[in-house]
Amino acid sequence: MQLARSSPTNRLDYLTLGILGLGIIGVVWGFFAAMSSPPDQSQGYVARIFHLHVPMAWMAYAASFVALGYSVAYLVRRKAHHDRLAAATVEVGLIFMALTLLTGMLWARPTWGVYWDWEPRLTTTAILFAIYVGYVVVRGAIEDPELRAKAAAGVAILGAINVPISYMSVKWWRSLHQTQSIDLTTGKINVDAAILIPMLINLAAFTLVFIGLIRLRALIAAREAAREEA
Repeated sequence: MQLARSSPTNRLDYLTLGILGLGIIGVVWGFFAAMSSPPDQSQGYVARIFHLHVPMAWMAYAASFVALGYSVAYLVRRKAHHDRLAAATVEVGLIFMALTLLTGMLWARPTWGVYWDWEPRLTTTAILFAIYVGYVVVRGAIEDPELRAKAAAGVAILGAINVPISYMSVKWWRSLHQTQSIDLTTGKINVDAAILIPMLINLAAFTLVFIGLIRLRALIAAREAAREEA
């Protein structure tokens, strides 16, 4: 009996599951590495949430730029594949942004005494979250596929513009939020190596989870589109 060959779609499934699996292993590894890191001199053990909060924020920022790239690609080439990838990226980015806000509030309560303060970093992050939500609302409200893709691309571009503003807000305005852990404008690292290494492990793990979720969501969207066209 001849064995059936795996289709490209099945191979993509295996690759996606493999990426997600490696990412989950990395998250577990990063968690135990973070738990073994020394307590912060001023914040104590509560500062360990840093190892989750910062990588999640970076993934949310990265989602904006990835969605920007796919959105511009759609506007230039008009390929539905690019629109689906942009939508998948924003949906995954929305999850990471929500987790960023949640972990930030849990960190703020014992540090600042409140869960929320309308200081520059938190305010610009909330605006970015609202833009992500707006993107999803726009896609659900417009039935015409081409008009929906164009309108969504415009929202994605707006979101990407807000990212550097949010990132630099701790420098441009008086802020309760701490400065960047790794300042990309100067290359300066503002945390100790014992804290930095677990954070980088989590960053690598969340990057794999981020890629895997986007591939999975885009694959589901492609299959839904194929069924609608059939």
